[in-house]
Amino acid sequence: MSRVQSIERAFDVLGALGDGPLGVTGIAERAGLPKSTVARLLDALVAEGAVEQVTDGTDYRIGERLVSLAAGVRPSRSLVALARPHLVSLAAATGEATGLSIPDRGQVHYIDQEDSPHPVGIRDWTGTRFPLHAVSAGLVFLAHMRPDEVERYLASPLERYTDQTVVDQVAVRARVARARVDGFAWTRDEVADGISSIAAAVADESGEVVAAVHVHGPSYRFPDPEDPSAQASVQVWIVATAAAISASLRRTGAG
Repeated sequence: MSRVQSIERAFDVLGALGDGPLGVTGIAERAGLPKSTVARLLDALVAEGAVEQVTDGTDYRIGERLVSLAAGVRPSRSLVALARPHLVSLAAATGEATGLSIPDRGQVHYIDQEDSPHPVGIRDWTGTRFPLHAVSAGLVFLAHMRPDEVERYLASPLERYTDQTVVDQVAVRARVARARVDGFAWTRDEVADGISSIAAAVADESGEVVAAVHVHGPSYRFPDPEDPSAQASVQVWIVATAAAISASLRRTGAG
């Protein structure tokens, strides 16, 4: 068998086991494959931990390795669908682009964006990744991480994108502590000159922070960082939107 065909048939075998344990004959019938092919594929899948043999039997079932991998995958597609109406409303309310992101191994991964109604906007960041310290969503994620996880992240050199990127460990700790108290975080001209953002955390039904919602756009249209009253309106909107998405997650369990 070619490698591609082997992979396709291996997934046929795994699919056949999706409803519970089966023997070689049952798998072959359900997958539409010869028993000899199924037996050979099962040997390979067992060796990788993707399939295991039921104790004291001839049946096979999905293995612990595959279960562990599946448990670590967040359903970002359903999260995007659930959050999208909220992003649209937030963009209309603030007049700026809004987006959704998830934490991804020490980075922020942008998974959706609703563009600004303004003729002058910013690029769509969907699919891009940035380190946690450089963007508002990342500061929010750091604020909800364990102290030892934060220290582990800060132990590595922090990448600088512009002259305004905060890379001093003491300063980053202070920003994280502030975000933990405020429930949101601001950045200004830190990942790119002329772009500002504010983000707030989205939590699932267990209380775990699984995403962040943010507003970002040209810095000249954003509130003056020295004027708390000007910032208040955007802060209220971002926190309310994050809370609304979190409430939807609790109702649906999508996160």
